[in-house]
Amino acid sequence: MNEIDELKEELKQAQLAYQMAAQMSQFKAGFLARTSHELRSPLSSMIGLHQLILSDLCESPEEQKEFIAQAYHSALKLMKLIDEIVAVSKTEYGSNSLHLESLQLAEIFTEIDRLTHLQAANRNLKLEIIHPDSGVDVFADRSRLIQLIFNLIDSGIALMMRGTIKLSTTEVTVDKVRIEIDLECSAALWQESTPTEPNFNANDLAEVREFLQEISLSANMKLLLSQTLLETMGGTLELLDLDYLNKQQPRTRIILTCKRFS
Repeated sequence: MNEIDELKEELKQAQLAYQMAAQMSQFKAGFLARTSHELRSPLSSMIGLHQLILSDLCESPEEQKEFIAQAYHSALKLMKLIDEIVAVSKTEYGSNSLHLESLQLAEIFTEIDRLTHLQAANRNLKLEIIHPDSGVDVFADRSRLIQLIFNLIDSGIALMMRGTIKLSTTEVTVDKVRIEIDLECSAALWQESTPTEPNFNANDLAEVREFLQEISLSANMKLLLSQTLLETMGGTLELLDLDYLNKQQPRTRIILTCKRFS
């Protein structure tokens, strides 16, 4: 590769880095708006269920009881979403203290494997986890680090129809460790989207039940929360669009840079 080609490649990488940095900036700038959208969908579902009950559209007392139970289940999920968002926000602003310690990264990867391998298998996806040497450590809060890596892989499992998710360590220096999550899906799937508010009627009962089972944080919100958690521990998170490397198979790479104990 001559100097001109090298400069072109460096320029391409610089443009990509700028685009990803701008995207992350937009994520943080719109935190409140996205949070309200995330919580609005399950809340609308609860309202829809209560509308069915109040409109006397239940065919029997048993069905009415079932709708009440589903609304209660939806309320619990909504509370869980609120708790997760609030916990991350409190951590970022210092209300929730972190327990930072030196952690063996191989043990963290083992726990991630335990939490995600069945989910991947159920979707017919290949989960490849390359464990680092036992001497590789990171300085972080154990539960928070596991939570953010799990959230990212869990989102990848939900977004992908086929292919491989790969978790690996690609760079270890005296003061940092670089962790990569490679996913065979487009980076566009991680970008912000506005959830639609369901409009239920008497013919939507099956869709109501299915929707309530699927209530969870979206991929872009999980990405933002993971970035926020990692930054509170002195790390960084990048999202790279690698589609240009393989036109036939879209690829996304999430790079987590973690501090080491010094």
